[in-house]
Parts: sequence; structure tokens; C-alpha cells
Amino acid sequence: MTDNITSGKRGRNSGVILTDRICERRVAQRIKIYDRKCPGLYVSMTSGGVATFSFKFTDPETGKQCTGWLGVYNPETFTVEHARSRVYGLKAKGGKVVAETLRQHKVKQVKQGKTVDEIIGERIEWMKTPVLKEDGERRPRIETWSNVASHLRRFLSSRLGKKSASEVTKSDIATLSNDIVAGKLGVPSVANARHMRRAASGLFTWAAEAGRDYVTASPCINLPELDKEHPRNRVLTADEIRTFWHGLDRDDRKTRLALRFALVTMLRSGELLPAHPDELFDLDGDHPRFEVPLKRVKKRRVIQQPLSDLAVGIIREAFSDGKQQYVFQSPLGDMPLNRKAMATALRGTKYRSGKVKSPGICALLGLRPFTPHDLRRTAATLAGDLGFDDAWIAKCLDHAASKKHEQAVPTVTGKVYNLSKRMNEKRAVLDGVAAELRRIIGWPVETGLRLVA
Repeated sequence: MTDNITSGKRGRNSGVILTDRICERRVAQRIKIYDRKCPGLYVSMTSGGVATFSFKFTDPETGKQCTGWLGVYNPETFTVEHARSRVYGLKAKGGKVVAETLRQHKVKQVKQGKTVDEIIGERIEWMKTPVLKEDGERRPRIETWSNVASHLRRFLSSRLGKKSASEVTKSDIATLSNDIVAGKLGVPSVANARHMRRAASGLFTWAAEAGRDYVTASPCINLPELDKEHPRNRVLTADEIRTFWHGLDRDDRKTRLALRFALVTMLRSGELLPAHPDELFDLDGDHPRFEVPLKRVKKRRVIQQPLSDLAVGIIREAFSDGKQQYVFQSPLGDMPLNRKAMATALRGTKYRSGKVKSPGICALLGLRPFTPHDLRRTAATLAGDLGFDDAWIAKCLDHAASKKHEQAVPTVTGKVYNLSKRMNEKRAVLDGVAAELRRIIGWPVETGLRLVA
């Protein structure tokens, strides 16, 4: 039996040399246009603006005419020339190989016909599937999956959800980025555009992996750069710290204690709000500390944070209500305060109309707006003004220290070999900050503090 390929008959719209411009034309109804330059190749165009390449050939084993799907036209990833090259390559391999290859293409066609919404749904299920972590606990594969899912649903799904994932182009992602920055999908935000790009890149890279093959390549490559985001530099002055500290002596007691705790410990909201009594050690001794489990830490490593006299005092005041499961317990029941509680308390709440529903602490105290994260920066700045080494301060912030006494420290040293928590250095910094805060707010400085400059 011969192994040659015989191209199938061409329809009425034959005798045309296919071009990209033809594939981009709008048509009133579905039509097929055969390529005169490459016998057997044709493009099927729909009124929805989708152009799909296919190839007609005669199977040498059955003698029947067959059609093989090649791919969806994409001006960036799959053009007319790509389709022609694919057909020429198939012809060179012989009829049997062509038949098998195009059968595989048919399976691939089903996969690449999935919409963006469909692969978003699969991606979210994959991200939140519990897997065994290094500490022996089973937690979601990507622990920040809810944030990623939010960016995918809010931005990518709302604009491109109904579109076939394989048809999404670099231009689509770039246009979506520009619209987010311009405020066409909510408040103008470069940060949201950046988050969307990161989430979309993860989605399409995952979708292109072997075994899924929902797309041939990610459209998130070589996108135009977004404008740089200027880092926040809000630091409370001594007068603002004094006003803030004393202004917290009002209602919403647990939240104000959490805000004070953030200032004196340099911890993040998510690290300190779920604090449990089992994570507190030696509160009555000389070396009180708070151990934050790695599942709550940004870098997924346990934090051993020394506690100053001010921090211990805040903990004791938080427990003055009696038996409770969490240091900063929610008024709604046996649970910690919500992770957004401190930020909401500072900025207040508004109705959808924009009218103030409940003024925040900043407005009530006449302070320029700031966030819980600015309290970390304020404490670190106080420590720097007191003369503490940047490497010591970095340890308190759970940052990777890059300098030690103004000399560069090799990165591998901090990541691999030097696993010391540097508790004495951290305790010195936090005790020093506590003493300075006492001076600022007008409280007597405790004696016997472990100050090291």
C-alpha cells in the first residue's frame, strides 16, 4: 500500500492564497477558505471572529478522506505560515504518521477548546488541594490561593472568561493591564495590574505544562513594563506616636491592644492577631518570647520574637478578661480578630456611596492616614535612630539581612549556614524601642532593661 498523501477536494472558495489578513476578516456566517499555495490546508472562519486551521487528506490505509485539526489562528503564536509549515512537515513524514499525528491533534483540540473560566476553575482547585508540607501538616498547595483566585476572578474572568484559553494573546493581557491602571475595572491601581499579571502568568504557565496542554504557550511573556510603584515611607513622628498611643484608650479594646502590640514587636498583622497562649513562653521570666508558627509567616519559617516589657504588659492586659483561646480574641466568639481588623480600625468604614459610615482612629485623632504596616516601619526607624545595626533590625522584621556592620554578608550565609535566631540582638533592639516608646508617651522607663547599642 502506498504511503503517499492525497489532498482532499477543495470547496468552492478554493484558488485563494491564504494570508493573515484574510484570517482576521469578519464574516457574516461560517465559511471555509482553502489555500491554493498548500493543497489540503484550509481555514474555517466563524461569525464570532474565530479562525481555525485544518488539513484534509486521504488516509492511505482506509482510503477515506479525513480532516485533521491544526490550531486556532493567533497573530502572535499561530499564523498562516505556521499552519503551512505544519502541513509541509506532516506530508514529509508520510501518510501513517499524518493520520496518527492528526488523531493526537484532535485530542489536543478538545483540551485547547477550554475557556479561560474553565481553566481558572481547575487552577483554583489545584491550588487549594491539601498537600503535605515540610512541618508535617497538610495545607493548600499554594497557601495564598484565595488571593490568587480573587485576582483571577476579578480581572481575568470578568474580561476574558468566555474566551478560549488558547486564543488569549499578549495583546489581551496588556490591554487588560492598561485598563486596570486606567481605572476601567475599579479604582486605578498599578499594584492590581501587577497582581493580575502574576496570577495570569501562573495560570497560563500551569495550563501549558505537559499533560494539560490547554495552551501552547503563555501569553504573559515580554509584556510592556508597568510603571514603578513608589515604596511607602510613612513613619509616625514622636508627636504622632504620643497622640496615637494615648488616643487608643477608648472602646474597641482588643483592636487597640493589637495595634500597640504591632508597634512594639514589629510583627505583621497576620503573624500577631492569631496569637495563642501556647505560643507564648517565659512571660514571668527574664527571656519572654513569642513563637510564631511558620504557617503564619510570610517566608514560611518559625519566628522567635523576644518580648519587651511593653509587649508583655499588653499581653497581660489582653488576658485580663479571664479565660480565652486567643490573645486578641474576636468579640464574635472563640476566634482571633479578623486579619483586616487593625487596618479597618485605622481607616474606618464607608458606604458604597463613599459616605463615611464609621470614622477610623486616624480621623478621630486628627492623624495623617497610616496602615498597620507603617507601625513596623516606625518601630524600625526608631531602632535605627537609636543606633542599632541594620542587620539586627532586619532580624526583628524577619527580613534577610544583607549587611553586618556596613559590610556585605554573602546571601548563602544567611540562607543556609547561619540559622541562629540572634535572640540577644533582637531582644536588645526591641527593648531599646520599648524604652524609647516609654520616653515618647511619657511613661516611666522600666529599670533593668537589656539595652545594647
